[in-house]
Amino acid sequence: MKKGILTLMVVLVFAIGGWAQNNDERSKADKRLDDAAADLNRLTNAPDNGIPQTILAKAKCVAIIPSLVKGGFIFGAEHGRGVATCRPENTNTWTAPAFFTLTGGSWGAQIGGEDVDLVMLFMTNEGAEKLLSANWKIGGDVGIAAGPWGRQGTASTDWKMNTGILTYSRAKGAFIGATLNGANVHVDEKAMRSFYGRKNPNFRAVLSGQVPPPPQAHQFLAAIRQNFREANASK
Repeated sequence: MKKGILTLMVVLVFAIGGWAQNNDERSKADKRLDDAAADLNRLTNAPDNGIPQTILAKAKCVAIIPSLVKGGFIFGAEHGRGVATCRPENTNTWTAPAFFTLTGGSWGAQIGGEDVDLVMLFMTNEGAEKLLSANWKIGGDVGIAAGPWGRQGTASTDWKMNTGILTYSRAKGAFIGATLNGANVHVDEKAMRSFYGRKNPNFRAVLSGQVPPPPQAHQFLAAIRQNFREANASK
């Protein structure tokens, strides 16, 4: 009898621990969505800088990493946990969010030791396909470049439209350039599992629009729609 009670207590302890851990991951995923929406708003609504409307209007996917941790002057992007969503072809709707991690990468000369807010815009079908592949290395066959600034943009930014991925980043309120060549992108399995429940959906299925957005994603997607709808309206 005592042995049975002890076994039951051990099972309960592990069950409660697992529930608490999953609940903590879910809270972190929810906060990541809120922080990502706030970062995008700051980068798109800067009075004189900001991401050009012409760039936003043509982006096929957006990936946001709030507080990407970096260090050193030459090598950075130590670790970041981000969230992405895509716009299916010929629509102005956005898919449910998918969670990923980013590690490594060459930044070039930047101020070291700071947290960086990063937005990546996927401008071509090749760039979007890389994102959907879930586990990949930035650079190589899909070009990446620091995007041009200025809310309205000019004809001089047209060449950027053919770049697979454009990056926008800021640290301590200052806009900086970061290309992240060589950075590794992987599915954030913990966040995906905690956010979507036991039926952990496929990363590609989520970003292809095959998974309905859960209620807790609505505020994040509303911020995405607002920023990109304004860009489309101003084309």
